[in-house]
Amino acid sequence: MKINFLFKKKIQFSREIKTRLKDVIKYISGEEKTVFGNINIVFCGDEFIKAYNREYLDHDYETDIITFHDTDENGFTEGELLISSDTVKFNSERFKTNIEEEFSRVIIHGILHLCGYRDETKSEKTLMRKKENFYLKELNES
Repeated sequence: MKINFLFKKKIQFSREIKTRLKDVIKYISGEEKTVFGNINIVFCGDEFIKAYNREYLDHDYETDIITFHDTDENGFTEGELLISSDTVKFNSERFKTNIEEEFSRVIIHGILHLCGYRDETKSEKTLMRKKENFYLKELNES
C-alpha cells in the first residue's frame, strides 16, 4: 500500500496527522478486509473539484470530496480522493469542528467508499457516519 498526499492548493497539514492518517487507513484496510494499492489524496480548491464534479459526475456544484476507485492488475483497490480544502474549511466552521478533524473525517469517508460503502440512501448514510465516527475515534486515540 502506498499513500500519497498531493497538494494542488497549499494547506497546513502536519506530518503527525499524515502519519496518523496513514496508520488509520492501514487499520481500515485490515478491518474492512480491503487490500489497497496506490491511494492518492489530492487537496484542491472549489473550482478544481467543481470542474471534476461537472465532468465526471454531471453535478454542477462544489463538494468536499470525490472518490475515484479502480482495481490494479493484482486485484488491489486503488483510488484517488479529491478533497476541496475550501469546502472542508467551510464545513469545519459550519459544524464547529477542528479543521484537522474535518479533513480526517473526509479522508476516512473516501477510504470507506474505496472499501465499497455507499451513501446514497438514508440507511447507507447512517452506516457510513457510524463507520466514520468509529475510525475517527481510532485516529484520535492513536
